[in-house]
Amino acid sequence: MRSLWLSCALAVAAAAPALAAAPDGPSYGPQLEGFAYPYPLQHFAFESQGKRLEMGFMDVPPAGPPNGRTAVVMHGKNFCAATWEDTIKALSAAGYRVIAPDQIGFCTSTKPESYQYSFQQLATNTRALLEKLGVPRATLIAHSTGGMLATRYALLYPAQVDRLVLVNPIGLEDWKALGVPYRTVDQWFERELKLSAEGVRKYEQATYYAGRWKPEFDRWVDMLAGLNRGPGHRLVAWNSALIYDMIFTQPVYYEFKDLKVPTVLMIGDADTTAIGSDIAPPAVKAKLGHYDVLGKDVARLIPQATLVDFPGLGHAPQMEEPARFNDTLLKELAKK
Repeated sequence: MRSLWLSCALAVAAAAPALAAAPDGPSYGPQLEGFAYPYPLQHFAFESQGKRLEMGFMDVPPAGPPNGRTAVVMHGKNFCAATWEDTIKALSAAGYRVIAPDQIGFCTSTKPESYQYSFQQLATNTRALLEKLGVPRATLIAHSTGGMLATRYALLYPAQVDRLVLVNPIGLEDWKALGVPYRTVDQWFERELKLSAEGVRKYEQATYYAGRWKPEFDRWVDMLAGLNRGPGHRLVAWNSALIYDMIFTQPVYYEFKDLKVPTVLMIGDADTTAIGSDIAPPAVKAKLGHYDVLGKDVARLIPQATLVDFPGLGHAPQMEEPARFNDTLLKELAKK
């Protein structure tokens, strides 16, 4: 029934013209059509789980003297490859080739009607993209949910990773084990259908930027809210629900100890991100999302870890203070 219902919804969406800009901002197509990426966007077509899919990605050559290294930047749940714009520019200027994919279910990539999401699957998809692009080994720089994915990638393909950089990764704790109630996919879906620009802005200001706001942040609100209010609204929300279920039910916390690659944790210590904290009992919620503590705890779990703190910054230091973040990142990458 769910598949039939989604198919009908998709047929209606396909027949409908693109939505006009809503009063609270623009709307974009189901693969973020209409939103401008900072570098040329390409698509990698492949087959997975019996479906023809495509991953949007940017492949940015070195702007400075090439250093022979490739950096792969991985976005978070409410982010896209485009949100790495400033970091891509800095890495390219430093001689890196930079590959910035949008994972399946996100942004400029396919939103399947059904897909068994797992971090292993997304890692396999990413490995296929890198093989297609002739990249045998890379530095992974991953943010938020991308940190969970990059951790899984490094566990699956340690020989293909020369360094792992985790920027305010989620999954530094196991929310279920701490007492966060389970949400069904249907409950996540109903929640995602209600997403609005006002709600996105309020959440991002509180969590991503530690209560602060700059006009340039409005672009990322428009990106997320515009994707969700566009003609693919229900399909975007459905994939978002499936992805939230993956995040909640597939912790990587217990495997940090198994990482075999040098790892840098870059932590904005005012971050409070925790999946499901909005429905957690007060006593449980009080225990969640303390990145000032979580960063230190996980750094002790990872065998070859370096911890870099950004005091007072929130969930997205690379967007909140890009110049400071990028300077620190390049210094860390220059270390042996």
